[in-house]
Amino acid sequence: MNTLFNTHWPLLEKALDVCVHRYSWTAFPESPSSKIHGSEIPKAAIAKFDDLLGHPFDLDMPGIIGSIGEEVSPFTEQPLGIKYPDVDPEQLFAAAAVAREDWSARPMQERVGICLEILHRLGQSEALFLNAHATVHTAGQSFIMAFAGCGANSLDRGLEALAYAYKAMSDVPETASWQRQFGPTIESKLEKRFRLMPRGTGVAITCATFPQWNGYPAIMANLATGNATIVKPHPRTTLPVAMFVRTMREVLVENACDPNLITMAADSESDPITMKLMQHADAAIIDFTGGPTFGRWIEENCTRSLVYTETAGCNSVVIDSSDNFDEMCRWIAHSMCQASAQMCTSVQNIFVPRDGIESDDGHKSFDEVCSSIVAAVDKFAGNPKVAAGLCGTLVDKKIYAAIDKMANAVRARGRILRESARYAHPEFDNARTATPLVLQVDASDKDLYAQEHFGPISFLIATDSSEHALQRATDDVRSHGAITSHVYSSDEDFLRRAENAYHQAGASLSCNLIGMPINFAAAYSDYHVTGLNPAGNACLSDLAFVSSRFRIVQTRSPAK
Repeated sequence: MNTLFNTHWPLLEKALDVCVHRYSWTAFPESPSSKIHGSEIPKAAIAKFDDLLGHPFDLDMPGIIGSIGEEVSPFTEQPLGIKYPDVDPEQLFAAAAVAREDWSARPMQERVGICLEILHRLGQSEALFLNAHATVHTAGQSFIMAFAGCGANSLDRGLEALAYAYKAMSDVPETASWQRQFGPTIESKLEKRFRLMPRGTGVAITCATFPQWNGYPAIMANLATGNATIVKPHPRTTLPVAMFVRTMREVLVENACDPNLITMAADSESDPITMKLMQHADAAIIDFTGGPTFGRWIEENCTRSLVYTETAGCNSVVIDSSDNFDEMCRWIAHSMCQASAQMCTSVQNIFVPRDGIESDDGHKSFDEVCSSIVAAVDKFAGNPKVAAGLCGTLVDKKIYAAIDKMANAVRARGRILRESARYAHPEFDNARTATPLVLQVDASDKDLYAQEHFGPISFLIATDSSEHALQRATDDVRSHGAITSHVYSSDEDFLRRAENAYHQAGASLSCNLIGMPINFAAAYSDYHVTGLNPAGNACLSDLAFVSSRFRIVQTRSPAK
């Protein structure tokens, strides 16, 4: 029963090779260009999305007790009107336990083959376009970002995790012959059988902005290693999760597997179900993506479960000097604008010596560095067409209040370099938009910048020197975490010191990145989250992300 494994083996083999050599590759189309997909598929996807609006979502699940759904499009500010099954958690866990028995007994290659078929199905053009529309009108991303980031890039992360799961399980032999001499006359010979046993049922809690990014890897890692998964989407972005859960269940049924290996527990913001799921006695694994405060609580309190977290932190830029000043400012500004700084890789704190820096264009004062970055932001945000493709919208209207609160706090102690404002979206008059708020503060104002501010809020921070900037940035990594960190310098000695300082703090570092989105994390190549600072304890992806999701039991018998 390894037909699917054999069919998709070339894909898995390629993923395994890329994970070893870390070069650039994607298994799925990142562009929605009609040259790749034709013109009919995109049109059909729009019609399918429109058909979903205002109707119950067709998802057969165990334990249905009602319906629930409260999504509002950040582009139209209109409710989607889609209702999802409201389920009893007890029945979900009970159904998952039954489904696991047959699933975990199946050969490892069969499970992996079915997982590969799931990724293949989700990576088809029709699915990618429909997924993008669902992501746009829930998470608020631009269509390009939704198609690539929550489509191909997320599927690549899922395939990456699957490859590591296969690698980890393949290292365990099924049988072994063993013999040893005990004393001068006694020789013992044993036959040993080794069996991979899953942990149980996992709970995967997806975030509001990129639900597929961590959802796919967690589910692939769980399924491949024999575990079931209950997916808990954010109430604002239930639709894209419901869509991929339905596809996964369909593939399982087609291959004579119990679909309750994958279920979904939808909820509302006023009546959340997350705690009930995580604290259930059968919650063997928890994958969480979201805010750092809750993530830390899970790590400290859900000790009965195997816990994987990716949260957020104070992503920083230290500017010491630059041999390409204009491009440096451009790409820092790009990160401040991209997805309205609602990505876990968005830069927030930009440290600059108060005496200025040396550049390829001569000495730049602190004020000149600030004004150049703000000008670069204005260039992106000032063009509605560019802003629409880069910034998208706000996933939560509460971010407006956070922007106002921080602007008011800085007025008394710092300087507002750029006010946040709505941009006029060229297609949606009511789009929930906001351009970056850029604030100038002093390094001593740690209570203002030394925490995550979700949304388009960035700080330009005056420091006593480049060394002071490095010390402040890495102190924040230790205290509050970081997923991405950047240094710009034309001094090789400073770059070496910065690399060591960030690594000692438990953070990865990018040096002098230009010519590409500095937010970008490449599947199969970049280790996303180190697990060494408060921004999360898990990495996408490495062996540690998968190897504890199963354990090994053995049977020993005298050789015949």
